[in-house]
Amino acid sequence: MSKAIQIAIDGPASSGKSTIAKKIAKKLAYVYLDTGAMYRAITLLALDGHIPAEDADALKTLAEASDIIFEPGENGQRVLVNGQDQSEAIRTDRISKAVSAYSAVSELRQVLVEKQRAYTQNGQGVVMDGRDIGTVVLPDAEVKIFLTASAEERGRRRFLENQAKGYSEMNLQDLIEDIKRRDLYDSTREDSPLVPADDAVMLDSSDLTLEEVEESILAEIHRVIV
Repeated sequence: MSKAIQIAIDGPASSGKSTIAKKIAKKLAYVYLDTGAMYRAITLLALDGHIPAEDADALKTLAEASDIIFEPGENGQRVLVNGQDQSEAIRTDRISKAVSAYSAVSELRQVLVEKQRAYTQNGQGVVMDGRDIGTVVLPDAEVKIFLTASAEERGRRRFLENQAKGYSEMNLQDLIEDIKRRDLYDSTREDSPLVPADDAVMLDSSDLTLEEVEESILAEIHRVIV
């Protein structure tokens, strides 16, 4: 790579953003930031602290005071929240059901967006994934990908992932319906709705393997850099 760039990977729930972003970051030796994990971490803290999504001021204060750190781990990355490893806790269906409501709070988003942008200030190459990276967090990113797949395929993937991890909170049909609900919520919220950036490359992974998705994104990165 001739220069370090910013890579934004956006998309709906369970589209494979985090998985592919980690692979791309590792391939390029770039910093990887899972912004969705940050919203999940605050959602976990809010639920445990009995703070409703309607209490914007309390959520803003909570986000400002919270310490969210990403570290290498056995499964690629550990998420430390106020010093505790919450990598598994933030991925449960309990959090998945609630995170859209909390992440729609403007005051909370403003705090976390500033924390996310801080990761780019040292000039290192960075890969971020989320819902609004290419439109809000890194609007000047050199590469923007909008990764999606059908709700049925995303539900199937999450169901298999949950089975592998021993989760059994929701069956396949419930997962698909939950994904459709989150899609509607995320795409219609007032602040930073889930929409592709005007200059994003659209990539539907419904019928693609993980390797094919990786190849497509790497080809776009090389096209931009060379």
